[in-house]
Amino acid sequence: MKKLILAALLGSAFSLSSAHADTVLGVYAGAQGWDTSTSGGFASNNDAADFNFKDQTTGVFYIAFEHPVPFIPNLKVNHTTLDTNGLTTLSTDVEFEGVTYTASTEVNALSDITSTDFILYYELFDNDVVSFDVGLNGKYIDGTMMLEDTQTNESATGDFSGIIPMLYSRVQVGIPFSGLSAYAEGSYLSFDGHSLSDYQVALAYSFIESMAVDMTVQLGYRNIEIDIEDLDDIYANMEFDGVFAGLEVHF
Repeated sequence: MKKLILAALLGSAFSLSSAHADTVLGVYAGAQGWDTSTSGGFASNNDAADFNFKDQTTGVFYIAFEHPVPFIPNLKVNHTTLDTNGLTTLSTDVEFEGVTYTASTEVNALSDITSTDFILYYELFDNDVVSFDVGLNGKYIDGTMMLEDTQTNESATGDFSGIIPMLYSRVQVGIPFSGLSAYAEGSYLSFDGHSLSDYQVALAYSFIESMAVDMTVQLGYRNIEIDIEDLDDIYANMEFDGVFAGLEVHF
């Protein structure tokens, strides 16, 4: 009997220790492979052409830190690479960085964009059935655009960067004791001729749940729309979307 009581006390102690550690600080780290289709274009004015961009598989990485301290927000950092290029025969004239590309010219259009989200958020609800987060996202965008005439090799390159403040929210609904859940997460902003949205919806399955680590797989869809006017002399109206698969680890 004494051995049984001792074992029960030790089990309770380990359980409390694990719960306390997760309450003090929870770390979520994840990686996703995103099969991305790109549409739209860019120019030095509002007359941007629609370029034929190639589909690409890009990487997404994120880490989040959650804690129980009141009034201090949690932190999530999400890094996404958006690189693509493609050949297009122009149907209209396009002006970019002081160079005019006339209609019927074949151009190679290159878009090299990185997006890094710095998200401060609060958990309004957090249980096995539903969780709901709201906050602010400081999205840092750094991009390089290039157009090249495939016949003459004349090219023009433009760079832009900036931090865009956005509203952020996330809701997740789970089925208790099944490991299955679904979530929707997104950021949005529209001001002064610029608009930007970034959202994803996914199904998730937690296949490992232990005191040391939880592991979850994800399958979902993500969409990013960028509509900027005269940001560092660049106008762009582009959309990136497609399905993704990911893995998340919770310590």
